[in-house]
Amino acid sequence: MDNDSREMRAMVTYIQWLGSGVVKGGAPKGAGLVKMETLDRAADPLKGKALYESQCVVCHGQNGEGLKVADGTEYQFPPLWGSNSYNHGAGLYRLSTFAQFIRANMPLGATHDNPILSEEDSWDVAAYVNSLPRPRKDLSGDWPDISLKPIDHPFGPYSDPFGEVQHKFGPFEPIKKFYGRKSK
Repeated sequence: MDNDSREMRAMVTYIQWLGSGVVKGGAPKGAGLVKMETLDRAADPLKGKALYESQCVVCHGQNGEGLKVADGTEYQFPPLWGSNSYNHGAGLYRLSTFAQFIRANMPLGATHDNPILSEEDSWDVAAYVNSLPRPRKDLSGDWPDISLKPIDHPFGPYSDPFGEVQHKFGPFEPIKKFYGRKSK
């Protein structure tokens, strides 16, 4: 596309409009994830299952299959496990990322400023969903320096004495202390 074309000028104008009212280098209000403290216990997939069944099934389905739009071409609510869900290398497979996303966005009606689920419930729902089968991805090249892995990266090897289950579900504070990391 030519830099001076009508289409290019329209896209630039739109992008500038999107950024209006946002301080340069800043973020719009409500952007990003809700920061949460880690639990002082492991996240509990069984508690999460009960919460999923009472809060999430209506949109994401009993079997996590999601809900397609009427013509079946795309998802209105995405699948959360199974062959059409995100893979085990996706950012949402990290418990902290998914729990923060749930807190600010789920169930339908929740917002960044007005969450519906408690922090603890968000961790447990994330643990339940991420305990279920999903597509696999080759992760062998993801962390050449294993000491730099996020504490909730659920796959070894690790440069610490904690196992995969603790790296997946917590508790995360002992791992943070091992690395001298501060709680977020």
